[in-house]
Amino acid sequence: MKVSCLQENLARGLSIVGRGVSTRGTLPILSNVLVKTDGGRLKLTATNLEIGVNCWVPAKIEDEGAITVPAKLFTDFVNSLPPGPIEIALNVRTKTVHLKSATTEANMKGLDAEEFPIIPAIPDKPTTRMAQTVLRRMINEVAFVAATDDSRPVLTGVLTTFDGSEVTMAAADPYRLSVRRAPLLVKVEPKVEIIIPARSLFEVARIVDDSDAPVDILVTPNGSQVIFHTEEADLVSRIIEGQFPNYRQVIPTSHATKVTVSRDELLKATKLASYFARDAANIVRFAVDPSQEVPLVVSATAAEVGDNTSRVDATVEGQATGIAFNSRFVADALGSLTASEVTLELGGPLAPGVVRIVGDDSYLHVVMPLRIPS
Repeated sequence: MKVSCLQENLARGLSIVGRGVSTRGTLPILSNVLVKTDGGRLKLTATNLEIGVNCWVPAKIEDEGAITVPAKLFTDFVNSLPPGPIEIALNVRTKTVHLKSATTEANMKGLDAEEFPIIPAIPDKPTTRMAQTVLRRMINEVAFVAATDDSRPVLTGVLTTFDGSEVTMAAADPYRLSVRRAPLLVKVEPKVEIIIPARSLFEVARIVDDSDAPVDILVTPNGSQVIFHTEEADLVSRIIEGQFPNYRQVIPTSHATKVTVSRDELLKATKLASYFARDAANIVRFAVDPSQEVPLVVSATAAEVGDNTSRVDATVEGQATGIAFNSRFVADALGSLTASEVTLELGGPLAPGVVRIVGDDSYLHVVMPLRIPS
């Protein structure tokens, strides 16, 4: 193998595949990155057996070849080089990679590429495709809700349903639920329903960008893996087996009070209250009274620290009510959105609250209330 490429392109490629590198050390080769010539480009691959990432880097190919090299050493070295051309040459007999950039040279011992696990490539006909910006937004609004405790594996994933011209993502833990629907560019029939690890989707969000360029999505025929493919990179993830809870049962079907408010203002008030709530089990109170000039009051009290009150301008439909939430859950939900206005639907002090986006019925977030002494 003998190739040359730009330092900035190689560094970007290594940053994309880097999160796929195994850090557990079960198999030595999993801590390496596969460097391979492929169709006139340099292909980088890493896997930890839960996800696999491919990235293609523009390069000038003189001789074809493949080798795996230690990912951390390779990445640290490339990142420290100045911008400009890097020459990469492989000595097949000694499995040594020679790197040269300006006045710097290095040799790295590698492992045979044949030992590296095979990462499936996306076929010509994917299951569906959607706009990258839409997928990224969905992941940002939903995946953070997934549980991090592995005691119930299905809750560490995002239930993803491809049905006709629409995809729905839903994630839940015992205290909250987030659901988002979005359009597909390619119709899916019959319906496909899978649970994708939230950790995998966070990596997908790093690979896609805020453009309307498509991302191809393929669910393998045996239903064990899902592949996300862009022109620059692939991400392959395992699919979680199991039955996702019927999340629709926890979505309230009615409300007694509806508060329409600026997302930024409500987020700011919640964050200010959260500083005091840290010493009081993260409890933040929301008091709604349509008879008041400023009908929404967000407050927190910690006996040993002090208290905070913010009055937030809002439009209220329905009756006066009060409710308490975990400040982090409300801030997480509001912080994941880009909308300017949201509604908060309340059914009383002990009923779940529902956050919606004004003018967009394809999103909702349910957060369970906290029971506090009156």
